[in-house]
Amino acid sequence: MAISLVPLKKASDAIVATFNRWNNDPAIVHLIRPVRSAEELAAEHHMTIEDLTDRLLTHDIFLIYADDMLVGEVNVIYDAPHLYDNERGSAWLGLVIGELNGRGRGIGTMALLLLEERLRAQGVPRIELGVFGFNEAAQRLYRKVGYTEIARIESFTYWNGQFWPDIRMEKRLD
Repeated sequence: MAISLVPLKKASDAIVATFNRWNNDPAIVHLIRPVRSAEELAAEHHMTIEDLTDRLLTHDIFLIYADDMLVGEVNVIYDAPHLYDNERGSAWLGLVIGELNGRGRGIGTMALLLLEERLRAQGVPRIELGVFGFNEAAQRLYRKVGYTEIARIESFTYWNGQFWPDIRMEKRLD
């Protein structure tokens, strides 16, 4: 299986529709965005082409393709205000494998490694991310490729009748 990261340079209706489908998919929405209640979790969120155009001003977004099929996206914000460790030049990472046939096949692992190569070549010293406490599969993925826990933000998101922490993890690239 060939995995590639393709930089998203311009918003399109097709990409907005795909992102909206992923961000409202009941099977994964609880993994994507933090919420404070079951009602908020069930509420649909819709991005517009203008929203994505604005997001491209602050994020590097890469579309993840597996054998030429779009299966997810990974995005990076540099020196994000919500970093736990504000080391200059740090990258904040977001990863979504939106297509069901892209999950559990090692695509996330390969996408992370490809992204790390790019960021290392740019001189980025470290990557930081947050993963919800209940998302054990993602925690295993990140540990497998070298991320370590640096902090926990308690009661960060609501899912399955309770509040869960956001586990902050980092990986040094230098």
